[in-house]
Amino acid sequence: MLVPTTALALPLYLLASEVGIVNTYGAVLVPVLVHPFGVYLARVFSAGYIPDEALEAARIDGAGELRTFWSIGMRMIMPGFVTVFLFQFTAIWNNFFLPLVMLSDQKLFPLSLGLYAWNSNAHGEPEFYPLVVTGSLLAVIPLIVAFVSLQRHWKAGLTAGSVK
Repeated sequence: MLVPTTALALPLYLLASEVGIVNTYGAVLVPVLVHPFGVYLARVFSAGYIPDEALEAARIDGAGELRTFWSIGMRMIMPGFVTVFLFQFTAIWNNFFLPLVMLSDQKLFPLSLGLYAWNSNAHGEPEFYPLVVTGSLLAVIPLIVAFVSLQRHWKAGLTAGSVK
């Protein structure tokens, strides 16, 4: 977690080159799917947010382990998982340096890198400026949709009062 992602770009490139996935979407998506911060946050949230008494009450009521997990555990830790998902989605959506290193075909560029290429061309051709500004505005829309559609999972005090 302490190593910045820019320091990992060259080893990731060498690894992707060895596997043969350079200049593919997989070279950009696979390294960022499981980030150590997301794993750490999910672990800490899961360990501290589910009271043992709630799980014991489900077991006393006759629920099996799988039923306890789906009915009690997953509902209680959903705000944590949504938070981890939104952190990861935002990081992947705004990723710039890893696609810059991994991809050479401009048809595979993500939105951030494509806007950068347009902005670089805008110095020589001013008609690219409105495209860059409009593209930047449209690039924010999926993030807004994700946050608005998942905000219902962030309920303060979801388990408040569940344990005496």
